[in-house]
Amino acid sequence: MEEQNQSKRRLRVCVATCNRADYSKLAPIMFGIKSHPDEFELEVVVLGSHLIDDYGNTFRMIEQDDFDIGSKLHTVVRGEDEAAMVESVGLALVKLPDVLQRLHPDILVVHGDRFDALALATAAALMNIRILHLEGGEVSGTIDDSIRHAISKLAHYHACCTRRAEQHLIAMCEDHSRILLAGCPSYDKLLVSHHREDYMDIIKSWLGDKVKENDYIVALQHPVTTDIQHSIKIYGLMLDALLSFNKKTLILFPNIDAGSKEMVRVMRKKGIEQHHNFRAVKHIPFEQFIQLVCHAGCMIGNSSCGVREAGAFGTPVINLGTRQTGRETGENVLHVRDADTHNKIYHALELQFGKRYPCSKIYGDGNAVPRILKFLRAIDLEEPLQKTFCFPSVKDCISQDIDHILETQSALAVDLGGTNLRVAIICMRGKVVKKYTQPNPKTFEARMELILKMCRDAMRDAVRLNCRILGVGIGGGIIHHNELIHGSTFCAAELGHIMVSLDGPECSCGSHGCIEAYASGMALQREAKRLHDEDLLKVEGMDMKLSEPITAAHLINAARLGNSKAEAVLNKACTALGVGIVNILHIVNPSMVILSGVLASYYQAPVQHIVSQRALFSAQSIKVVSSDLEEPALLGAASIVLDYATRRLY
Repeated sequence: MEEQNQSKRRLRVCVATCNRADYSKLAPIMFGIKSHPDEFELEVVVLGSHLIDDYGNTFRMIEQDDFDIGSKLHTVVRGEDEAAMVESVGLALVKLPDVLQRLHPDILVVHGDRFDALALATAAALMNIRILHLEGGEVSGTIDDSIRHAISKLAHYHACCTRRAEQHLIAMCEDHSRILLAGCPSYDKLLVSHHREDYMDIIKSWLGDKVKENDYIVALQHPVTTDIQHSIKIYGLMLDALLSFNKKTLILFPNIDAGSKEMVRVMRKKGIEQHHNFRAVKHIPFEQFIQLVCHAGCMIGNSSCGVREAGAFGTPVINLGTRQTGRETGENVLHVRDADTHNKIYHALELQFGKRYPCSKIYGDGNAVPRILKFLRAIDLEEPLQKTFCFPSVKDCISQDIDHILETQSALAVDLGGTNLRVAIICMRGKVVKKYTQPNPKTFEARMELILKMCRDAMRDAVRLNCRILGVGIGGGIIHHNELIHGSTFCAAELGHIMVSLDGPECSCGSHGCIEAYASGMALQREAKRLHDEDLLKVEGMDMKLSEPITAAHLINAARLGNSKAEAVLNKACTALGVGIVNILHIVNPSMVILSGVLASYYQAPVQHIVSQRALFSAQSIKVVSSDLEEPALLGAASIVLDYATRRLY
């Protein structure tokens, strides 16, 4: 094995950067790659607004970081309107093939959601070059969403920042084994460098000697290309509010998107560049920008930095308009979606300026680069280049037989699982006639829409299968005197959402500390993936293939082989489930508890032990067993309808 590692050639990695913002995310990775010359060969391609004087000629900071730039491509068509953006993509596609053919990289690293990045991903995909996409799966609410998701579909590998982004990529049918939950690479730098002793020197160099810490504002607003006029209006109102607020303000020019020219025109019309309270700049080096944001009294605008990096410092942020609508944010962010006058923005400044919030690490913990380098090392160049998508399984049609010729009284059963939604046609005899399974969406609206679609599909198939649907039932239940307890709205027994902790993990229902958040298959899979990403899951004797998706089964296997971290996760899950069941025993005092699902057999003994330890004496002898039925949740849901319909018929 050692000889194989020595003979393995270096991985040729091409990092392409288009602007000052994406370089702040790519630079830590570039430094990491450069520090391992025996494993990686780094090529750097610079294009986009890096090479434009009006935007600071920011390619120079790449050279100052001592990176050799292999190619500089002038790809921006000036005009700052929609047509110019399209022409810039076309120009990049004309110039990139020669560069990529010359460099011949093993993998191209592309960041984010800019139109330049779309050109890079398109060219690389068509030239059979593997693509690693950074920060895919996120949602921001503009055309950037469409570009970001398009790049994700072209990319072969993904390094995302948050758990929600990872789930979005999985929902987009991307291969789970090719998704790395890394965190944001810029956090690796900012979490260790924002406590600089010379921060006041940096602040004074940009804002003058009289300015004090936490007594100035950083403003950065970009156009929203899908609603340019509205973003120009909001920009003007922001400037009016800042003029009225009368605090020292460092304002950066907007990016090169369509509408930026009009925004600069508004800024100059209001005399911002000559105003004694303002310093207008085209570019600030990232290390200095970190210090300015960290020690600001407030940050205002619609830059992703406000909802991402600023949270790591607890800096108060006012997010204007819709450009970051879908982003995950910390409590430091106050949203102003729309305004007709500057008064609303001025009031937001009064509320936020000078505050300090708890530091948030939603987007990273400072260890993204080591994870990404490990991920790059694991890429097998011998694997087929053609990427595959993990579509939901499609069940075969049921062949016709005599039972389907005669009309069968049936029910639609719905199982709202944490991982999957399931709908089944179940006949009066308790047989599953046909079953439908789809991954569970993350939002309530999408979940309801999918349930209705699955039910419509099942109703249509029921006609073909000669099944008469008597009603729809949803799974989970308590049986009393051999009958299901329905509740006043037929929604009794939401047992998975019994709270067992006041400050536990977030549940899919929006609350915290539910049984499901600890003990469901999705919860265990989440913890298994976390341990795997931190290289704490695999132990000696554990057979785990590189391409194999991480599941709850891996967690259980690791615990059985003596992994203390996995054991701790499972012990907490067993305790949460056991405590929840003890609560149920004390309320309804049943004669038996039946666990169902793939984890039932694992949970049965620990839960029985917790019942014997924690339940009142009157409930300690109640048996906990696992169901041996094929689909107990779906059958239970169907029985609600079939039992009620049978009584009505008689």
